[in-house]
Amino acid sequence: MKRIEVKLSLPVVAPLLDVIRELADGLRKNLAAPSTLTELDDDFRDAWVGELVSSQNDDVHTLLALFDGNFFSEGVVAFDEENAEPIMRACAAVRLRLRECYLKPLGDETLETGDLDLTSLAEPLRKAFMCYLFLATVQELIIQHLDESILGH
Repeated sequence: MKRIEVKLSLPVVAPLLDVIRELADGLRKNLAAPSTLTELDDDFRDAWVGELVSSQNDDVHTLLALFDGNFFSEGVVAFDEENAEPIMRACAAVRLRLRECYLKPLGDETLETGDLDLTSLAEPLRKAFMCYLFLATVQELIIQHLDESILGH
């Protein structure tokens, strides 16, 4: 089984985990990318959305499980073929929510390039932006270092 371990800076990552946990609470009942699905009947739509929310919650739980007691004692997280896909999806869900809730004023180009003077941002916006970049980095690490067969069969 292919596995990567990454050592992270606790003082940098710990505040970002607060942002992720806060957004995870909002994702418990709502999809990160809601869809109206108006062409479906109400019962079918509710069942389908319920399944998607449940899956999203499982993915976010897998992401947050990386940051357990072991992380806080050693500063290390590990990605492998069992957690790679759920973590990728969870990162995407949290990043979508960050964009919607905090980062809209920055615009898509700034978010994708990261070209921004962080000192010019208010603290909540700076933490949200740093969290967005952190999750993007996690996704990039998984894509670059784990076999592509893990992520796409």
